[in-house]
Amino acid sequence: MEKVLIMPCLDIKDGRVVKGVHFVNLKDAGDPVECAIIYCENGADELAFLDITATIEKRKTTLDVVSRVAKAVTVPFTVGGGISSISDAEAVLAAGADRVSISSAAFRNPDLIDEAAKKFNPDKVVIAIDVDRSSKLPSGYEVYIDGGNTATGKDAIEWAREAEARGAGIILPTSKACDGAKTGYDIPLIRGIKKAVSVPVIASGGAGKMEHFLEAASEGKADILLAASVFHFGEINIFELKKYLKDNSIDVNN
Repeated sequence: MEKVLIMPCLDIKDGRVVKGVHFVNLKDAGDPVECAIIYCENGADELAFLDITATIEKRKTTLDVVSRVAKAVTVPFTVGGGISSISDAEAVLAAGADRVSISSAAFRNPDLIDEAAKKFNPDKVVIAIDVDRSSKLPSGYEVYIDGGNTATGKDAIEWAREAEARGAGIILPTSKACDGAKTGYDIPLIRGIKKAVSVPVIASGGAGKMEHFLEAASEGKADILLAASVFHFGEINIFELKKYLKDNSIDVNN
């Protein structure tokens, strides 16, 4: 991936965009279709849609909302949350998504990655990895599942390598420690996963100012920069962010 891409993320709960801190204390951030349109008009390169409570509530992704957003967006659109089978992935792609993002189900059944990559091609398969720091593991990072609620004892870097080996086309690590805190991305995590895999890596969790995006691109070597609340609440304008990154020698889309 030659250019660094900007990817606003719509965290969805009960059909609304929400944003929390460390995966909790959710605040309403608007209608997903309205947010998606605004992001496309304001320079987003990609868009993510995560039904954040689907897995915990043991239900499927809200396909009606996916379909409405898909019809409104003009950029590639990744959807995750509650995707636990090939048929779930097929339904999400049929609703208009360009890629599926799988997390807990892929961890519980790694063969799902192989099957999805074979059926849809690797570039349509994103493996999302929720991560928290742990001194007990070689990399210092542990995989969490079920919306970041369940510790697995698995090393995050090791899992990223396995996911790529099984056919994942993109890796999306999110740091629980940094999520929503606006104190910056977890650069060692991003850099560690980027060194471990050859597929694109999405930086997620912690962006609070433009410098954080620059750090993720220049120090973390992330290919895609994902953020939510700074975009939802108008704290950072995507066009201005791109100009800032370009002024600091990061190649971005105009």
